[in-house]
Amino acid sequence: MLFQIPNVLSREVLTDWCDRLQQASFSDGKLTAGWHAKAVKTNEQLAANHEIGQQIKTVVRDALLHHPLFQAAVRPQSVHSLLVSRYGVGMSYGRHVDNALMNGQRTDVSFTVFLSEPSAYDGGDLVIEGADREQSYKLEAGSAIVYPSTTLHRVEPVTQGERLVVVGWVQSRIRDAAKREILFDLDTAQRSLFAREGKTPEFDLIAKSQTNLLRRWLD
Repeated sequence: MLFQIPNVLSREVLTDWCDRLQQASFSDGKLTAGWHAKAVKTNEQLAANHEIGQQIKTVVRDALLHHPLFQAAVRPQSVHSLLVSRYGVGMSYGRHVDNALMNGQRTDVSFTVFLSEPSAYDGGDLVIEGADREQSYKLEAGSAIVYPSTTLHRVEPVTQGERLVVVGWVQSRIRDAAKREILFDLDTAQRSLFAREGKTPEFDLIAKSQTNLLRRWLD
């Protein structure tokens, strides 16, 4: 399942971070790429122990973990391996699939949180491949795109300006993406029915099914 979350981060926080990141030192992004991705990855990443980087990753992780849509759709066990990435003019990340394991944790779901406004750079679209088409994403600053780690995707070359993002991965409590979607649909139906009619016999049956599927499918 692929979805967007607007306004994960406030404008005030974003302005402060972008100003401070202008003074920060970045290193070659190939250092965190898998052996096959190194050939197509041309970007820069903030050092893992950098003070502003630690702050950014903590705030982003907490914001996602407390977001009801993220919780319902992803069922996170851990949000891990976050990176602050920068793309200057000519930089890109070619077609690739994310590693199955990062820092010893499974990657079921990937996400990108945009720190730069779309008007701050040209190019730099995140392109995610589907079975029959490609979809491009260049979201407002503070918004997130969440997508399966199993997909082929790429970042188009930046032709002007600078693209700043936070990327990260999730190990879900529900390993199978199709099962996560079933649980999400049941959760959505359950909440909609409760809001419209309250606690009815039909609501109880949906709640029973969702709870028992969770018991069956949880890792």
